[in-house]
Amino acid sequence: MRRQFAIILGAAAIIATGLVGAAQAPKMLHVNLQDGKGQSVGMAMITSAKEGVSIALSLSNLPAGDHAIHVHAVAKCEGPAFTSAGPHFNPATKQHGLENPNGHHAGDMPNITVGADGTLQKTITNTAVTLGEGANSLFTNGGTALVIHAKADDLKTDPAGNAGDRIACGTITAAGAH
Repeated sequence: MRRQFAIILGAAAIIATGLVGAAQAPKMLHVNLQDGKGQSVGMAMITSAKEGVSIALSLSNLPAGDHAIHVHAVAKCEGPAFTSAGPHFNPATKQHGLENPNGHHAGDMPNITVGADGTLQKTITNTAVTLGEGANSLFTNGGTALVIHAKADDLKTDPAGNAGDRIACGTITAAGAH
């Protein structure tokens, strides 16, 4: 009887531990974006979506027009050029571009268009990344970075779509999770 009771308690502890771990998965991630001078250009709220993540952008003080936005492989945003953010996030070692027939980087996303007033309110989805665990997690190797480029991505040229300079950056780390 005591042995059965101990087995039941042990099983309950294992289940409870699993539930606690599941409850700790982030529901929302807040990313502050800055320009090369360290000035705020807005924020992104990243949430888990049915497939991938949803990124709600609230941006200001950016040049008007089309801009590439990518997830980069390193959670560092040292201005003014943000080269510290590394290359595009690419755990499956694909080629660049959403239109690439051989597959694209996990960090590749559609272009965004900033209004004449320098602002943008838009939600985009990236189905190739997650807030969970595994190779495609935005938290892989300590995190990633969200980077906005000076020009639009041509969606096909390897390695970065001729998107130009990196003009804004924000780190994506577990510390920003809620």
